[in-house]
Amino acid sequence: MPKLHVKKGDLVLVIAGKDKGAKGRVIAAHPREDRVVVEGVNMVKKHSKETNEGPRGAKTGGVQTMEAPIHVSNVKKLKDDEKPAKDEKPAKKESAKAASDESGEDN
Repeated sequence: MPKLHVKKGDLVLVIAGKDKGAKGRVIAAHPREDRVVVEGVNMVKKHSKETNEGPRGAKTGGVQTMEAPIHVSNVKKLKDDEKPAKDEKPAKKESAKAASDESGEDN
């Protein structure tokens, strides 16, 4: 199975196609087809037949707008500022140590 350079949840930039320049998060990755679904990119209208199979016989169906997959070569992974940095854990330990130093207690 081929490996993709992006995975679900990554922030990507579309570098080719009708949505060139758009940024979004990867919703799903399909490695066998070399395709990814990006939030808000490649929007298509899907028509579904109206049925009475909803809750309590409610009608479901009509036209829905949804994202369609795009080829993985058309997206570029961006740096994600929201992910926590690895340096944050030691900083928390140091701040706890600094708080005990301020109180003047000995261990």
